[in-house]
Amino acid sequence: YNEYKSYLRIMAKVQISNVVVLGNPSPFLSPFQFEVTLECIEDLPHDIECKIVYVGSAESEEYDQILDSVLVGPVPRGKHMFVFQANPPDPSKIPESDALGVTIVLLICSYLGKEFVRVGYYVNNEYEDIELRENPPEKPCFDKVQKNILATNPRVTRFKINWEDKPQEEAHVSCNNVTQSSSADDGMVQMPPVEMSMDAMAF
Repeated sequence: YNEYKSYLRIMAKVQISNVVVLGNPSPFLSPFQFEVTLECIEDLPHDIECKIVYVGSAESEEYDQILDSVLVGPVPRGKHMFVFQANPPDPSKIPESDALGVTIVLLICSYLGKEFVRVGYYVNNEYEDIELRENPPEKPCFDKVQKNILATNPRVTRFKINWEDKPQEEAHVSCNNVTQSSSADDGMVQMPPVEMSMDAMAF
């Protein structure tokens, strides 16, 4: 019986069933936009924290930028969809050597301060102008760069957490920006249930 109760505590109560990347590709200095669909198997009394993180350099986490963080909740049982928009990264905090090419953007969700899922996308940054691609300026011109998120190939990592622990602090925010779907289908393409190890996510 005690083992069963422990299993219930760590069983995932929320799944990200779908993520749609909106406005892609787009100028580098335009916002990131993700349409996120959550599925809750029971009412959650506390907020889910979602944040978008831009990896500025593969060399060091010190260049990671949290583009935005929102609290969603409390979340009732069922399927819910919301659009998460975040400002672009600050170009001045990105090493010039890492301004162009492939990097990563992460969508991270936590409950009671514990991360339970992250969805990672490769992002390719390049000049739209062919001449600039062939002869790039010494200093990056971010207003001429286009970002292209590889939306069809997300990397998903799920973490087992204890869903019943009480939070030490909680800033309560109503869930007005979350819409409950009336149907389990809604014509959405479901995200493939890809399980990745932590090593695979160490981009």
